[in-house]
Amino acid sequence: MSQQFIAEQFEAALIQLKYEISSYTHRGNIWQIHRDIKNSAGTLCLHLLGNLNHFIGAGLGNTGYTRNRDLEFSERDMHTSKMMKDIDEATYRVKVIISGLSDEQMKTEYPLKDGRPGNTTEERLFHLIAHLNYHIGQIDYHRRLIEPPTSFPDGVEKLENRNLLP
Repeated sequence: MSQQFIAEQFEAALIQLKYEISSYTHRGNIWQIHRDIKNSAGTLCLHLLGNLNHFIGAGLGNTGYTRNRDLEFSERDMHTSKMMKDIDEATYRVKVIISGLSDEQMKTEYPLKDGRPGNTTEERLFHLIAHLNYHIGQIDYHRRLIEPPTSFPDGVEKLENRNLLP
């Protein structure tokens, strides 16, 4: 499988992440917790960015990024514009790094030692894209849970406000 294709899959997922975050009608809802759901959409977004910056940025691109996983789960109320900027930067960085990997690098052991059994870089990238998409799905569900339409017209109005309907 080509590095370009894998990079494009990450890019598409990160575009979806940006869409999900921007789809919240009320920005404060991004940080809301609901019943037994422990992580808000904002928390999941920060976690995904930290994960990609660590495992792809530092692990494969030698960016020097130092992960603060605790902060990913404790930071609250980051402005949406900052999140959008961080997603854009991660999208660019991930695409450049993965596209630049050689076939040999894809088949060698993933360079970061994090207590997991040895995987090739290619295998680790598959794990990372699955993890990314899993949490994007959670963010989508969180938004629907926090901001459900109260009626069909309300649902249509929300879609119109998001420019999803003609």
